[in-house]
Amino acid sequence: MSESMTVFNRHLVARHRDRAAMSLDDHDFLFKETGERLCDRLDDVHRKFPTALDLGCRTGILGRILSGRGGIEDLIVCDLSLPMSERAGPHAVVADEEFLPFAAQAFDLILSNLSLHWVNDLPGALTQIRRSLKPGGLFLGAMLGGDTLIELRQSLAKAEAAIDGGLSPRISPFADVKDAGNLLARTGFIIPVADQEAITVSYPDPFKLMADLRGMGETNAVMEARKGLTSRTMMMEAARHYSEDFATDDQRIPATFQVITLSAWAKDDNDDSI
Repeated sequence: MSESMTVFNRHLVARHRDRAAMSLDDHDFLFKETGERLCDRLDDVHRKFPTALDLGCRTGILGRILSGRGGIEDLIVCDLSLPMSERAGPHAVVADEEFLPFAAQAFDLILSNLSLHWVNDLPGALTQIRRSLKPGGLFLGAMLGGDTLIELRQSLAKAEAAIDGGLSPRISPFADVKDAGNLLARTGFIIPVADQEAITVSYPDPFKLMADLRGMGETNAVMEARKGLTSRTMMMEAARHYSEDFATDDQRIPATFQVITLSAWAKDDNDDSI
């Protein structure tokens, strides 16, 4: 697959975020959890980062968690969605991760919390992030990995095979941890680190999971997905498979989110410690 291939409909990604903006507080648990974990990583770095960027800020969740940690004095926040950025604060910027509007070497630190998995050209986005960092600057990011929602994927695949006799990409494809780590090195970062962990959330039924995904703005935006709404028959069949195959003893169903965390530095020829 070509790295520049258009997989995601970015206009649809923005629309999903627009729709989710006003009620995100009711569905932002995953962003808060991964944001806390990113900030824990920052606490382990014994440097100060006066000027920072929150790339894909949504309603400013990460900024509230940071609260000046890392020696941050000036935090710029941006999001693809105007309604999201308006909720993030009066000085938020509307910006596309694929076309960053910032000057070269503008930031000491760039953070991205569960946003880059919607980017079509991830190598290009990472290159722009590196160029926007000052020499010796740090990039910390979290993105969803390929095993995210594996239970829902399998259930939808079974339902679609039974009803339609074929499959379509109803859940977005994500990167794996090895590819993500390699991309950091290939795009000019040094000391690249990529690791992964699974966050499993328990739901009373599959429909509550689907409502959460919609409320998070994380529903499918794959270009090749079939047009039109998924039928009620299809969703009921998928829910049946989900419960039959994955329900726990207390009749709840798990939803797995694979989170890939990225850490890397912009080279500083004058600093031997990096």
